[in-house]
Amino acid sequence: METTKKEKQFDTVLMMREIRDKISFETQNMTFEELKAYIEQQLSDNKSKLVGQ
Repeated sequence: METTKKEKQFDTVLMMREIRDKISFETQNMTFEELKAYIEQQLSDNKSKLVGQ
């Protein structure tokens, strides 16, 4: 049986890693209070809610 390899049009893992790296870079020297404010700002900018809210 021969398997064929499909060309990916969208790489979810790559996107997740890029987003994680961007957030890590932006928050690397923040205190806990600064990090909380950053998260709240990001949630309000995107009109998102925390899971369970």
